[in-house]
Amino acid sequence: MDDGRGWMTMETFVLDRIAEKIEAGVPLTGDDAEQLATTDNIVALGMLADKVRRRRHGDAVTFVRVAQVSLADAANARATWPIAAREIRLVDRPPSFEEARAAVRAIAVAASGVPLVGLSLGDLEKLADEDPARLQAELTHLREEGLEFLAEARVDELKDPGAALAAATAAGLPPVCFTVGSAPGDGALASLTRLADLLAAAPKTRAFAPLPREQGAEPQTGYEDVKAVALARILLPIDHVQVDWRVHGPKLAQVALTFGADDVHNVAAEDDVGSGWRRSPREEIIRNIRAAGYQPAERDGRFTAVD
Repeated sequence: MDDGRGWMTMETFVLDRIAEKIEAGVPLTGDDAEQLATTDNIVALGMLADKVRRRRHGDAVTFVRVAQVSLADAANARATWPIAAREIRLVDRPPSFEEARAAVRAIAVAASGVPLVGLSLGDLEKLADEDPARLQAELTHLREEGLEFLAEARVDELKDPGAALAAATAAGLPPVCFTVGSAPGDGALASLTRLADLLAAAPKTRAFAPLPREQGAEPQTGYEDVKAVALARILLPIDHVQVDWRVHGPKLAQVALTFGADDVHNVAAEDDVGSGWRRSPREEIIRNIRAAGYQPAERDGRFTAVD
């Protein structure tokens, strides 16, 4: 089928067949997923992922401006944030549930309707001594204090992901996004398969951020990064594939959009910059999204559109 002079290669034939199945709404098989995960044709994979994301979201790319507040500042009433923030995010690992509740309580009073998001499900699972009943009870208290969503659930760091996610769902405090702490040693496909099995336990989780939050001893390459984004978009039944603007930077974020990502999180909320409004974070993200060929749409921490 392939003589190197214009005939369709076997790999291209397989990718085209998978594309036809996606176009027809036919579920992909395990063999299809394996073919996608092992292909070296990153351009064709990216085009397929872009087709899937355009079918779901058109040419819109959402972004949210986030004000990060440390737990210590919140608990000591020192927290402030820009008025442009569309999400207030509590960061840092809480030393105790009592201090976590105090920080949430202090911020919620002053948030004035801005969604309050924060904390990691994995950190709270450890604080609860991996006891699902205690975890559910503590999460319920945090929700009652004013926390709307957990910031993340790092699926590779949870001791018992199914039980922890069930506790969060029962408490009415789901993670807003699934994340990964480090690159999976057994590859992106195995990681996505595990996550697909967990999605039913967290029906209100809207997004998955496939790029690792931390670099290991051997950093990911750009090739591995965009391939992970594309596979997540094609294989996972989740609303949004997300990239973190502060963690991964404008260049990788922009490229990730062309490989299936449709949401950019963690854009800085400061608009008053000394170098002029054209260099403000909001204008920069808008330029980057348009340069990638999409239309920017600002949202808040609830994934609600913002004018």
